[in-house]
Amino acid sequence: IESMDPCLGGSQSAEEVVEPARPAVAASRRAAPPRTMRSWRGASLVAACCIASASALVAPSPRVPAPRARRRIAASVVGDDLPSRPVVDGKSYGAELANAYKRCGEITKIFSKTFYFGTTFFSQEKKQAVWAIYVWCRRTDDIVDSPLAAMLGPERMEEDLRLWKERLDRIWVQEPTDALDMALSDAKKNYPSMDIEPYNDMIDGMLMDTPGHQLFQDRYETWDELYTYCYRVAGTVGLMVLPVLGTSTTHTLEEAIPPGLSLGIAFQITNILRDVGEDALRGRIYLPREDMAKFGVTEEQIIKGVLDDNYKNLMKFEIQRARDYYVEAEAGIPMLAPEARVGVAMALRVYRGILDKLEENDYDNFRKRAYVSKLEKFLYLPDAWKATSGLPP
Repeated sequence: IESMDPCLGGSQSAEEVVEPARPAVAASRRAAPPRTMRSWRGASLVAACCIASASALVAPSPRVPAPRARRRIAASVVGDDLPSRPVVDGKSYGAELANAYKRCGEITKIFSKTFYFGTTFFSQEKKQAVWAIYVWCRRTDDIVDSPLAAMLGPERMEEDLRLWKERLDRIWVQEPTDALDMALSDAKKNYPSMDIEPYNDMIDGMLMDTPGHQLFQDRYETWDELYTYCYRVAGTVGLMVLPVLGTSTTHTLEEAIPPGLSLGIAFQITNILRDVGEDALRGRIYLPREDMAKFGVTEEQIIKGVLDDNYKNLMKFEIQRARDYYVEAEAGIPMLAPEARVGVAMALRVYRGILDKLEENDYDNFRKRAYVSKLEKFLYLPDAWKATSGLPP
């Protein structure tokens, strides 16, 4: 995305960006004032980040896709293996569109089985639209955070982002560049309330992980700083998908925003806690320095993977922060359209279950990975079904 775009910080610093207002969560966990809303869209993160998380979007699932599959997606970022301009009307449109959605589903399943699993509870039209959104996010991530991006360098990345922004603009006016863009363009046509702003905002979050860019951060002084990152990489997912999921007949979009925002933040905190050890190996520490200082934990300790009582207490504090947000999020599930509720409730339980696994691992996220098995995911289904059945439409 071009540097002049205000969403990307060409003229704004990270501190100047106005993020969505936060829902009320235990004050001892938040330690930061609410942010004002740029507009209702700037906060509408509801449930779909529930489905997997933006983070599920920007942080791949534990199983890394096969190199061949990854190369295929990386190539598709610039359309190398796709038609340069798909036909968007005429006799072939239906077949091309069906194939585009099918491929989006395949890509989603390869890169995030958890996300794909959540969409199985949706209608065909909704799941296809969500797949198309996921794929756009996946491709965007490949531009700024992939082996190919690292090989090409920052200047090429900036140019690719500029072209990618132009492609996004064309998607919004029904002029897709390739088949995968075609799927998102069709989703936009089917759900006209989809807004382009969160797509631009997500790129900000990814650039915060991109060395050499002015938005790059590999350390966070406060929870307030980390919240900005969590919003950009996870909150935006809900903003993208909420128009697809829809709300109940008794609730408005504005009412659904706060719990949805809580869910996106909860997902990203969970990802961060799960991946502390892996991130440290990459030279990144997302845990706020103010929290580390509070519990007597040093960067050197994290880099060396030292698991002591101080670190365990820090993890307990951060886990409780995430759970506070999950409580807020769960209250918003009845606000969603009926067919979206079970999928969101399932995703919430699966991701919250990662925190339970972290505790079972005695808070060791240096040498052990906290994850929920496929069987355990299915065991959450009866509870999710029970919690969402009998609610008003």
